[in-house]
Amino acid sequence: MATADSTTAFATLDDVKGVLGNLDQAQILAIMSLRPTIADIEQASVWLGGDPDVFGAGEAMQGVASEIIAILTENEEEEPPGAG
Repeated sequence: MATADSTTAFATLDDVKGVLGNLDQAQILAIMSLRPTIADIEQASVWLGGDPDVFGAGEAMQGVASEIIAILTENEEEEPPGAG
């Protein structure tokens, strides 16, 4: 019997919290509804951590990992126009 690895094993709630930290309930539900793999949440975490060398400078994140990133960054404060 073959065992699942991080690229095929679906992430559990504990996996999501362990990799991405404390999230609000809405974010957790949105992420879990995507049925991410462990690799998806790890990729999103690395990308959010700002390490472009892992994926290549200028490379856009794709797939479920990009959806996780969108969920986690949708409420980030943007600088108001004319500020600065």
